[in-house]
Amino acid sequence: MSDIIMMVAGVVVGSGMGAGGFAWYKQFVQKQKLQKAKNEADAILNRAKQEAARLEQTAKNKARDFEQQQRKKIEQDLERQKKSLQQQEQSYKNKEQQLDRQYKQKESQLDQKLAEIKERDEKIRIAEAKAREAEERAEQQREQLKNKLEVVSNMSADEAKKQLVEAVQKEAQADASRIAAVIENEAKAEAEKRAKRIISMAIARYSGEYVTERTVSVIALPSEEMKGKIIGREGRNIRALEAACGVDLIIDDTPEAVVISGFDPVRREVARRSLEILMEDGRIHPARIEEVIDKTKSQLFKSIQEDGEKACFDLGVHGVNPEIIKLIGSLKYRTSYTQNNYTHSIECGFLAGMMAVELGADINIARRAGLLHDIGKALDHSVEGSHAVIGAEFAKKYGESAQVVHAIKAHHEDEKPNTVYAYLAQAADALSGARPGARRQMMETYVRRLEDLESIGNSFDGVVRTFAIQAGREIRVLVEGSKVTDEQSLMLSRDIARKIERELTYPGQIKVTVIRETRAVEHAR
Repeated sequence: MSDIIMMVAGVVVGSGMGAGGFAWYKQFVQKQKLQKAKNEADAILNRAKQEAARLEQTAKNKARDFEQQQRKKIEQDLERQKKSLQQQEQSYKNKEQQLDRQYKQKESQLDQKLAEIKERDEKIRIAEAKAREAEERAEQQREQLKNKLEVVSNMSADEAKKQLVEAVQKEAQADASRIAAVIENEAKAEAEKRAKRIISMAIARYSGEYVTERTVSVIALPSEEMKGKIIGREGRNIRALEAACGVDLIIDDTPEAVVISGFDPVRREVARRSLEILMEDGRIHPARIEEVIDKTKSQLFKSIQEDGEKACFDLGVHGVNPEIIKLIGSLKYRTSYTQNNYTHSIECGFLAGMMAVELGADINIARRAGLLHDIGKALDHSVEGSHAVIGAEFAKKYGESAQVVHAIKAHHEDEKPNTVYAYLAQAADALSGARPGARRQMMETYVRRLEDLESIGNSFDGVVRTFAIQAGREIRVLVEGSKVTDEQSLMLSRDIARKIERELTYPGQIKVTVIRETRAVEHAR
């Protein structure tokens, strides 16, 4: 038992010594590694310090070389500037010397001129004195001759002067009249020559058609029986048509034809289309007439939009506001001196574009200005002002460029033209209107008189619509039955007639007819 204990104790002691030896060895190895790492770190640090010192020295050498180069360059620049300043200084000195010489020379010349002037003044003074003496002698002689003439002619000086002035005045008037006649004849000949040249050039470049607007439209009837249907029982159908459209239907002995008379082309077109639909349908009575006319007006407004788009397409004008397109289409139903404004505007667009190409200007702007120059004529019945001004304001409102707006406003000198496009619009407008047969002054005067008649009728309270018919020899005034009584209708007709007498000048007489209608409508359910 004791032996076993001793063996166990020996094993325990041996194990303890082995473990202590291993720990000591491990600690020794770690110290060796640490020492080696420290030595390597010191070596790397020394190498880094040496490299940094070398780089620092290199940088200092480069900086020193650069500084020397820059200093040398600056010194060279300063030397060049110094030489340039010396040259300029020498040049200024030379100029100063030259100016001194010129100044002395001019001073000498001026002294010489002053001496000459003094000498001349003395001569003038002597000559003036002699002239005064001669004038005094002449005045004495004139007075003596005057007295002798008064004695011989038995006429005072004032009377003789008056006769002389009258004679000279008559002679001058005769000469002025002859000169004015010659100048007028020459101006007419030159103007006619230039006008023919301009018109021939325009016709050669542009061969567009034009149609003179008339105040009547003729509709062919399928048979004579249709006339009776259009007139209706006791004339109710024809009265309904005339009242709704504001035109005058003329049904006479002309076979198979009805004439629509009216100065407003929109009303005539509505009446023409409506009558064609009614004849095709066969049902003609007042209620149907009103229905067809309302539908026709709606269709006409659509066609106006299409006409405006077609004009823009034909001219290649893009990006036009729909409101402006609507006005362009409505120009088809406006006239100026019997010339259709729609075809006139398209023609102006083409002419302005052709001239713009010749001048090297923008053809698109020129065509746009020519097309839009008269859009104010579609507004001037409802807006106060010149059609050029209100057209320009409308175009500006809906996004047109400043050049186009100015061309519209300046084409009738409402604003002084200051761009090539304004002058092109003016020239195109004049060329289009000056073509032989394109316009007629009398027609425009006639239409304006009819418009004035309708305007006077519409100016009274209670009036719904006024229509001028029978070539302006009659106006029909429709009034509201709830506002105007039968007695007031009589007074209203007299007031309108008196106002027409005061404000208009016209041949013959004008008949004023006031129509008061009362309707009672009820629906059976």
